[in-house]
Amino acid sequence: MKALLLFNFLGPEMLVIFFAILLLFGGKKIPELMRGVGKGIREFNTARSTIESELKEGIKEAEKKEKENA
Repeated sequence: MKALLLFNFLGPEMLVIFFAILLLFGGKKIPELMRGVGKGIREFNTARSTIESELKEGIKEAEKKEKENA
């Protein structure tokens, strides 16, 4: 429950965070930063889907072997 409270930002808090990011990185660096974040999210999702498909494939192979041995 406490973890949810850490990420429960309202409007004023989001504005403060936005301005802090703007001050830290500047207007020209923000698109670059967002591209990097997007690339990281894409890579994470690709890795997640690869692992998920490998696990499903492994489960299917284990079920086939179990049926063959039975």
